[in-house]
Amino acid sequence: MEGLLEPFAASMVQRALWGGVLVSAICALAGTWVVLRGMAFLGDAMSHAMLPGVALASLLGVNLMIGAALSAGAMALGLTVLGRSPRLSQDTGIGLLFVGMLSAGVIIVSHSRSFAVDVTGFLFGDVLAVRAQDLYVLGAALAVAAAVSAIGHRSFVALAFDPRKAHTLGLYPRTARAALLGLVMLAVVASFHIVGTLLVFGLLIAPPAAAALWARSVPAIMLGAALIGAAATLVGLYLSWYWGTAGGATIAAVAVLAFFLSALASRLLRRAPVPEAADIPDPARSEREVEHSS
Repeated sequence: MEGLLEPFAASMVQRALWGGVLVSAICALAGTWVVLRGMAFLGDAMSHAMLPGVALASLLGVNLMIGAALSAGAMALGLTVLGRSPRLSQDTGIGLLFVGMLSAGVIIVSHSRSFAVDVTGFLFGDVLAVRAQDLYVLGAALAVAAAVSAIGHRSFVALAFDPRKAHTLGLYPRTARAALLGLVMLAVVASFHIVGTLLVFGLLIAPPAAAALWARSVPAIMLGAALIGAAATLVGLYLSWYWGTAGGATIAAVAVLAFFLSALASRLLRRAPVPEAADIPDPARSEREVEHSS
């Protein structure tokens, strides 16, 4: 028994565990909508779009999270502006900003070799480097994410399944879209320090997708995703301690594995089909929820 608890006797592993649990909860709130609306490409683009802000923050000696937030905010603003053009699809705008901001970040980084270590941490994270103050920041981010999710729940449900009905019900779909974009931005910025931008989708997408195979309501998906993400953090840290692997990558790998195991179990038990990401849960039921709550 002592051997099982040995990794978590170290204070850095304890902080990593708490950090991963907080990030899992944040990603569950945002990732549920990413899965339901099929916004994976948006989340991927936003995570990589933080590179120029992080590079400039490192160059100027500013907190990297501030640079990441400003860069992600610029990405969100650009998407809002481009989204008003009827001639450009959302994917086209995302792709243009994704390539442009990633290129700008690489250009900044290429001017100084001193960025090598920082970029490695940016891409892959360092979960064992979580400090006590980072936990306070993550706690505040979780509180904001929870508030946005609670206030915008009706609008988010309508936006996910029938934007026209959202407008008819007076739920301000444009404002809801901007708030949802901000929620994803918050999750990505809060998570990159823990698992890095290349691995952030391990917690942003895999747990909600796994939970959506079994849950039949949005709150249930969020709760299930948070629990799966927390379990992936616990198991990932444990495995990385004994295998000597990167903590963030191991956590992300466990989260993705949890999705595939969940999908396999749902197939075998025939309790739920494996749907497309944008088709869960039942749209008709979600629309009824919006109508009843209006």
